[in-house]
Amino acid sequence: MAKDALFEIGLEELPARFIDDAEKQLLNKTADWLKEMRISYESITSYATPRRLAVSIKEMAEFQTTIEEEAKGPAEKIAKGINGEWTKAAIGFTRGQGKSTDDIFTKEVNGTSYIFVNKHIEGKPVEQLLPDFKAIMESIQFGKNMRWSHGTLRYARPIRWIVAMFGKEVIPFEIAGVQTGSKTFGHRFLGREISLNEPSEYEDSLAENFVVANSQERENMILKEIKELEEKHQFRIPVDEGLLNEVRNLVEYPSVFMGSFEDKFLELPSEVLITSMKEHQRYFPVLSADSELLPRFIGVRNGDMHKIDTVVRGNEKVLRARLSDAEFFFEEDQRQSIHFYQEKLQRVVFQEKLGTISDKVNRVMSITKHIADLLKLDETTTKTAVRAAEISKFDLMTNMVNEFTELQGVIGEKYAIHFGETPAVAQAIREHYLPKQANGDLPDSLTGAIVSIADKMDTIVGCISAGLTPTGSQDPYGLRRQATGILRIMKEREWELSLEEILTTVISLYQNVNMEQQSMTSTVELQEFFRQRAAFLLKELHVGQDVIQAVLHNEIGRFDYTVSKAELLSEKRNDQAFKPVQEALLRVLNLSEKANGKDIVNQEFFISETEKDLFDQYNQSKNDFYAYDQQKDSVKALECLATLAEPIHAFFDNNMVMADDDQIRNNRLALVNCLSVLIKDFADLKLVEWKQQF
Repeated sequence: MAKDALFEIGLEELPARFIDDAEKQLLNKTADWLKEMRISYESITSYATPRRLAVSIKEMAEFQTTIEEEAKGPAEKIAKGINGEWTKAAIGFTRGQGKSTDDIFTKEVNGTSYIFVNKHIEGKPVEQLLPDFKAIMESIQFGKNMRWSHGTLRYARPIRWIVAMFGKEVIPFEIAGVQTGSKTFGHRFLGREISLNEPSEYEDSLAENFVVANSQERENMILKEIKELEEKHQFRIPVDEGLLNEVRNLVEYPSVFMGSFEDKFLELPSEVLITSMKEHQRYFPVLSADSELLPRFIGVRNGDMHKIDTVVRGNEKVLRARLSDAEFFFEEDQRQSIHFYQEKLQRVVFQEKLGTISDKVNRVMSITKHIADLLKLDETTTKTAVRAAEISKFDLMTNMVNEFTELQGVIGEKYAIHFGETPAVAQAIREHYLPKQANGDLPDSLTGAIVSIADKMDTIVGCISAGLTPTGSQDPYGLRRQATGILRIMKEREWELSLEEILTTVISLYQNVNMEQQSMTSTVELQEFFRQRAAFLLKELHVGQDVIQAVLHNEIGRFDYTVSKAELLSEKRNDQAFKPVQEALLRVLNLSEKANGKDIVNQEFFISETEKDLFDQYNQSKNDFYAYDQQKDSVKALECLATLAEPIHAFFDNNMVMADDDQIRNNRLALVNCLSVLIKDFADLKLVEWKQQF
């Protein structure tokens, strides 16, 4: 026999950003719990709205699965005494399993004999176990947990009701003073209290009371109505996935409506209008067939279409007020000057130990100039980059950015053009904030890329030097994201510039900052911080951890080249044809540890042709290798190392490296060490887990 089960947590409205993860947790934890409890079932379905998290289990067995299993005890040498009698360890083990020593049998595990007994575990009635599901409901973690009233449970919002049913029966337990029952609630304004007779009624009963419990179904309803509006009015509604996800989690019964605003507001930058609609009001903007912004917006109501005209007028009134503020700020801001806003930066603290935003801008200018010099840029490009760095933060002091913080950089670009800056400088101001997310868009312009790296490098080095290294999930300055952005930009740009060169420049700059002096420890910490982000990006490219460690064993260098080497080694580690090369190079690396840094090879001490041949090939391959290494051609560089394979095998097969004669031994070790240095300049191949079939 089997019955359906239902568990629902009724809450005050949850923040939309918490809902999807909480639903996923409930679903996964339920599946894990059923498996652990040995309870069979047909299917599990999860539900989530702003006021509820629920899980429905179809055809749940009424009894646990009965199992037979072997219980492993101590090793036989411990379980038996000298005369073959069972020891206290064996007797205690069997008693703990509800058995006797007569039930013992032995089996060998990894070459050692252990004692075992067979256990019969009878399945319990499921109704006895279901009250323990309380722990699953209590264990759900939210983005922010709080204690409510006098309770001890930390939860995102207060719990108002709990449904827990197995068939027609209520499963008795209590959480935070709320007792389980069979009553749930429909829409806060349109629905009513619902008494469930059995779990199968849940979804339909809620639907009758204006609650669409399935989040995907709510999303489909929203998309369907948006599509209908597009077809009816022949305009286009770009649907941002993040906004759609948020909106579906703000409502229990979605109804899509369209509102409008005055044409005069279209004189504002489109980014201001779209931000007002999307970020502040959760509206979808409307575009013409030619992708021009129209004075329309699309909203989603939590309810039906009753008196929707009143709802539309209310939303139009709210948006009109916000756009009027934006219009006023836009006009007022443009009455000032860049110099006016730059002076204000001197009174705003960036970080206690790092000074004001103006101090930061000065550092970013210096870093920008150093990067431009390292890249050997022409004077015009350098001046453009430095000017962009100089005024990169002025818009932070404008009324518009104060109101619409999401538009920092965007407003800077608009105002820079208004105040007479060149388009290249203006573009770099906007782009220096990119990427805004780990996988976000990168700067299109060279100057934007340089200022972006300079700004991010200053923040990372400054914050870590000030003791603000990210820990766990805490990263208030977004240092991990910014480091990822630096590496992504360098990879795309393929600059002939290593990460360490830029890092050294910034660290030296901070020697003159009025704070604790930069130490070797913090320098190492910075290098390790970037190495971790490089490893993260390589993992995102599906590079194995062993290869990641191999290419990052020394430094990151040119990140595009590091990625290229990692991808190449990922192929070679499974390539049977590469096996002889890999074996030869590893023979060198394994012995190089005994060389103790010896690197002077004297040909006068060669006594065999094979060591002379290897040395000759080394000199030829070394020159070619470093030529291709300079060109960042990983394929050709590795091919140069491959030319050493045959002479390496001949050398080891025909010579005793650790010869009795000190001069011969040290000379051969020096040759091995020179080869090792060359190989490690490419990667530490000892760290690669080679997958060829030997």
